[in-house]
Amino acid sequence: MNIALIGYGKMGKEIEQIALSRGHLIVLKVDITNAESYSTEELKKADVAIEFSIPESAVNNIYKCFDANIPVVVGTTGWLSKLNEVKEKCINQNQTLFYASNYSIGVNLFFKLNEYLAKLMSVYPHYNVSMEEIHHIHKLDAPSGTAISLANQIVEQIKNKEKWVNNLTNNKNELEIVSKRIDEVPGTHSITYACNVDEITITHIAHSRKGFALGAVIAAEWLVGKKGIYGMNDLMSYK
Repeated sequence: MNIALIGYGKMGKEIEQIALSRGHLIVLKVDITNAESYSTEELKKADVAIEFSIPESAVNNIYKCFDANIPVVVGTTGWLSKLNEVKEKCINQNQTLFYASNYSIGVNLFFKLNEYLAKLMSVYPHYNVSMEEIHHIHKLDAPSGTAISLANQIVEQIKNKEKWVNNLTNNKNELEIVSKRIDEVPGTHSITYACNVDEITITHIAHSRKGFALGAVIAAEWLVGKKGIYGMNDLMSYK
C-alpha cells in the first residue's frame, strides 16, 4: 500500500516506522517545508493518506485528499467545529473519510467502558463526575479530542450534566475537565465519580505514541477501497 503522510512530526515518524514494518511504502511526506506547496498530483500517487498535522491545516488537507480522490485517515484534533461541513462535502463528492479523536485500540475500549459506567452511574445523582487529562507540552489543543469524546459520552448519559467546561467549576450542571500539559506525557485520561463516602475512578495511561500510530495504520489498511464516513466503531468488532 502506498501512503501519503500529511504531518511529519513525532506522530508522523511513528506512523512511518510502523507502516514500513508492515510492508507499506511512504510515497509523500508533508511537513513544514512543503505544507503549502504539495499538490493533488503528488497525493494521487498514494492509495491512502494519513493526516496528523495541526488544527489550522487539517480541513484544507482533507479537502486536498478529496480533490485527489484518495481516502484519508484523520488524527488531527482541534478542528471539530468544521466536522459537519467536512462530512457533508465528503458525502456530496463521494469521497472517503475516517476520523477518530484517538486511534489507540486501548483508548477505544476505554470509550466503551466510560459509556457503560456513565449509564450505570446515571441513576446515582449523588455522585459528581469530573475529568482530568494530561498531555505533553507540545499539544496545541485543550481539552484533548479524546477528552471531548469522553465528555460527550458522559453528558449524554448523566442527565444533570448539561455541558462540559475546560476549567474548575462549582456548577453541578457542568462537567469539569482539567487539562494539564506536562513534559512529554503521551496521554492520560481519568474520569472520577465522587461523593462524600467513596469515589470511583477509571484511567487510561498511554506509555508511548506507538499505540496511536498502529491504530492509524490499521485504519488506513482497512479503509482502502471503501467510500463514505467511518470511525473506530466501524473498524473494531463491537458496534
